[in-house]
Amino acid sequence: MLTPWVSRIIFINVAVFLVQLFAGRSRPDVVEQLTDLLALRVAFIPTRPWTLITYMFLHAGFGHIFFNMLSLYIFGPRLEAQLSGRRFLGLYFVSGIAGGLLSWVFPSWLPIVGASGAILGVMYGYAHFWPRDRIFLWFVPMQVRVAVIVMTALDLFGGFGVGGGNVAHFAHLGGFAGAFLYLRIIEFRPRQRQLQAKLRNNRPSRSDLERWSRIRREQLHEVNREEFDRIMQKIDREGVDSVTQQERSFLDNFSERAAAAD
Repeated sequence: MLTPWVSRIIFINVAVFLVQLFAGRSRPDVVEQLTDLLALRVAFIPTRPWTLITYMFLHAGFGHIFFNMLSLYIFGPRLEAQLSGRRFLGLYFVSGIAGGLLSWVFPSWLPIVGASGAILGVMYGYAHFWPRDRIFLWFVPMQVRVAVIVMTALDLFGGFGVGGGNVAHFAHLGGFAGAFLYLRIIEFRPRQRQLQAKLRNNRPSRSDLERWSRIRREQLHEVNREEFDRIMQKIDREGVDSVTQQERSFLDNFSERAAAAD
C-alpha cells in the first residue's frame, strides 16, 4: 500500500514525464529549453544550484521512469512507515542531492536527469532496516544488503570507465552515500541514543506487552497496521522475548502516541 510521500513523489514524477512527452510533440523547442534549464549539468552547478533538486524529476524515457518508480513503490512505503514521512522525505532529497554533488568528481557538460540517486538512497535505507529481505535483482534472488553491495561495485567499475555507458554512476554512488550519512545522523541524535540504550539494557516485559496492546490499531496507517499485526502475531507465536530492537522501537513509538492521545 502506498504511503503519502511515496504517492506524491510518484505522482509528480509521472506528471512531469507526461508533460515532457506530450508537450514535446507540439512545442519541442519549449520543452527542450525547459529541460535544459532543469537538468543537472555538473559544470553549471555554481550558477544553477536549483538543478540539484529539479534533475530528480526529469527522465530520459519510459524505461527510465518506469524502473525508478517501480523501485520506489517496492522499497518506499515500508521505509516511510519506519522513519516517518518527514524523515523519509529528508532521506530522499539528501540522497538525490548527494548524487548530484558526487557527480562533480568528473565534471561533464552532458546533462544528468532522473531520480536514480534518490531511489538508490531509499533502497539503501530499506537494506539498513531489513538487510535480509530477499529481492530479485536482474531476475537473480538475493538479500537486499547483497544487492546494495553488487550495485555499488558495478557503479564503481562503471564510474571509472569500465562499461560506463551513459549511466550517471557517481550519482548512484552519491545516493548510497547520502542515505548512509543521513541515517547515521538521525540515529545518533540524543533521544535516539537514549532509546537504543534503553532497548539494549531492558528486555521486553509483560508490562510492555500490555502497553503495546493499548495501541489503537484502527488509527494506524494501513502500512503501519500491517506491521503492527505482524509483530503482535509473532509475539503470540514466539513470546515477547522474540521482539527485536527495531520492532520494539516501532511499538514504543505508537504506544507513546496512544498515551499522549489519552
